[in-house]
Amino acid sequence: MRTMGDFPERADIVVIGAGIVGNSLVHHLAELGWQNILLLDKGPLPDPGGSTGHASNFVFPVDHSKEITELTLDSLRQYAELGVLTQCGGIEVARTPERLQELRRRMSSARAWGIEAELIGPARIRELVPWIREDLLLAGFHTPTGAIVDPVRAGELMRERAVQRGALRVAPETEVTAIDTEHGRVTGVQTSRGRVDTERVVVACGVWSPAVAALAGATIPLTPAVHQMMDLGPIPELADSGEWISFPLVRDMDARMYERQRGPSLEVGSYAHRPILHEPEEIPPLGVGPQESPTQMPFTDADFAPQLAHARQLFPSLLDRDDVAPREAINGLLSITPDGAPLLGETAEVRGLWSAAAVWIKEGPGVGRAVAEWITHGASEIDVHGADITRFPPHARTRHHARARASEGFPKVYGIAHPREQWASNRPMRTTPFHARTQALGAEYFEVSGWERPQWYAGNAPLLAEYGDRVTRRVHEWDTRWWSPIIEAEHLAMRERAAMIDLTAFSVFDVTGPGALDYVQHLAVAQMDRPVGRVIYTPLLDERGGFRADLTIVRLAEQHFRVITGAADGARDLAWCRRHLPGDGSVTLQDLTSASCAIGLWGPRAQDVVAAVTDADVSAEGFGFGTAREVVLAGIPALMVRISYVGDLGWEIHLPVEHGLALWDALWRAGQPHGVVAAGAGVYGTTGRLEKAHRLMGAELAPDRDPVEAGLALPRVKDADFVGKPAYLAAREQEPAAVLCTLAMAEPGEAGPRFPTGNEPVLAEDGSPLVDARGRRSYVTSAGPAPSLGRYLLLAYLPPEQAVAGRRLQVDYLDQRHPVEVLTVGRTAPFDPDHTRPKG
Repeated sequence: MRTMGDFPERADIVVIGAGIVGNSLVHHLAELGWQNILLLDKGPLPDPGGSTGHASNFVFPVDHSKEITELTLDSLRQYAELGVLTQCGGIEVARTPERLQELRRRMSSARAWGIEAELIGPARIRELVPWIREDLLLAGFHTPTGAIVDPVRAGELMRERAVQRGALRVAPETEVTAIDTEHGRVTGVQTSRGRVDTERVVVACGVWSPAVAALAGATIPLTPAVHQMMDLGPIPELADSGEWISFPLVRDMDARMYERQRGPSLEVGSYAHRPILHEPEEIPPLGVGPQESPTQMPFTDADFAPQLAHARQLFPSLLDRDDVAPREAINGLLSITPDGAPLLGETAEVRGLWSAAAVWIKEGPGVGRAVAEWITHGASEIDVHGADITRFPPHARTRHHARARASEGFPKVYGIAHPREQWASNRPMRTTPFHARTQALGAEYFEVSGWERPQWYAGNAPLLAEYGDRVTRRVHEWDTRWWSPIIEAEHLAMRERAAMIDLTAFSVFDVTGPGALDYVQHLAVAQMDRPVGRVIYTPLLDERGGFRADLTIVRLAEQHFRVITGAADGARDLAWCRRHLPGDGSVTLQDLTSASCAIGLWGPRAQDVVAAVTDADVSAEGFGFGTAREVVLAGIPALMVRISYVGDLGWEIHLPVEHGLALWDALWRAGQPHGVVAAGAGVYGTTGRLEKAHRLMGAELAPDRDPVEAGLALPRVKDADFVGKPAYLAAREQEPAAVLCTLAMAEPGEAGPRFPTGNEPVLAEDGSPLVDARGRRSYVTSAGPAPSLGRYLLLAYLPPEQAVAGRRLQVDYLDQRHPVEVLTVGRTAPFDPDHTRPKG
């Protein structure tokens, strides 16, 4: 292997970290045609001392996240191709009814992503794992393709292949001391062996990544956390098998532990202990301190004692005996992020500085390929939108926030997390000017991008009696979590009267300067050269023609545009917009998010409410749909934008934050004679949106979907060039592989109605999977009630032959099949399909 004598003066790209991710990345970069790649690590090879060398090297293929599952499946294929994979199967066992339900949910996820799995009983578990106590267990989730891998050997092979291509030079035992930048861009890397000029650096240093990124003035928000592991043996029964692993991996999920054979020993790992967090600077260099490896911290026996008792209880014949003792025990370090997802992509602060951090063994090679494609082509085949490091706003990139969320998140690794479950730590961080009023109304706050956003209002409970049977009551505990029937009552009040919604969490950017029009034209699919005052809804695409953003742009002047995007996507969209700024200074991009606030006012009486606080003409004739204008409301200048995500007459009202409370109070007073209510984001983002079949970024709209499939292709393609245009034109020339449709749950059975949450598989009436021409399975992208229709709606992409109104299908929810029907096809709204209400 070319492990360099003379240190190079220049590299096309420098990858820091020779663990499984860094090795995979250089391999895939070489396959994509890159030359002059430099791989650095401060440790020796083949095992430089990071988490790759000690992590328990097993792979369970199923995750509730489509993104993580696809990365895992790609990694399994790569490990197998390298010859470092042993397929042994895996079983996640349930000791409690709550865990059994979670295993049923995992069965649904396995069907959604097309992975072989089965739910098995205790006797079958005992057949597969002869030494387990089946009387403690209710069931098991068995995935035959579970496996163990050798990530260190895989890394060696990948490096060798890149070297054989003449593309890679490797510099072990070389410490990075600085990353040079100029005007916010990487220019070089300084090391213990000299400086190398480069415009691209990838930080793939695992638990050290925050410290390395800080050398460039960037943040990678992860926290090193301890995961305890112990090898017990030798155990004659295991030694007699003559195999490294002779029975399936076992995850004892209720005990938050796993057990797996490691030759003559049984390895026991735990996520049940207290969160034991470290800082990257606390990790000693190789050869310093009592441990063999920097990331194998000294074992703390007291933290492991309860887990060892659980393991002996589950495997008494192997472990509860005098001749079996601990052979090795470590506090191994792994990376925990504020939301549990990896940290991938170019950092928000420094151009050319990329992150490939917080990645587990099971995802490593898949991440390597995805990031290599992203660097090379501007997008990856696998959708890694949810792992984009720029998803975090500044406060969420701080050590304080990362550490708080790591402490809360560590128990969730083997916990049961509801899809709507909210984080509790480090709150509140961002409150709107209306917070005192919404709090007084009994707001239940959900967090988005740090904002405390009302989801529903306990003060609206009297509406439940008013609307009676029109509001669905949920009887199953899982369905009631993080939900309230008040949401449906607020929705009905909006449809009949009017509702005020706190929209301050929107992210708002202003684009100005002599190049502003050309700039927004280059980013957006839609035609931006529209009259001043027009409101333009548009996707932004990546180079492959997949969705990068979904937002609204208002033309305020000839060279002044306001970009309004969702709170969850704001930080990511801001980073994307900044990256595309022209270098000539002709465009200024200003983030107004923290300086502005917004109120949504919609419903048939919205016009009456606004008319009471302004002399301006706010009639349908005087203020047309899809337009915006500056209006004085109760003496306060505001920008009124006449659009509607909830499908009713009204406006988004944007104004400076210091005037927000006064305007809220004025509108509230003016609204009382008209029956106005406060409504939460449960109405805005779920019930109202779904009744209108409106798409959501990160759900229906993702990098692996295109506007034609989503029903968002425009009648004409503008002449101006824009990002993703060639791929968009190509998609328009073909029949779509899938069509986005609205489905409705059929009448409930004897068990009562059930309420899917998203990511459940959609099946044919005979139970077979629906697979489109690109090999993608149909699954629920969004789900929620439609109170105006008395139905429960699902959005899903279907193969064209299934996208027929009235078609009977099934949805698999918690491993139970429920009948559904195709209600509408494409963008046709189930409620008010002619859009007379918002335009009236």
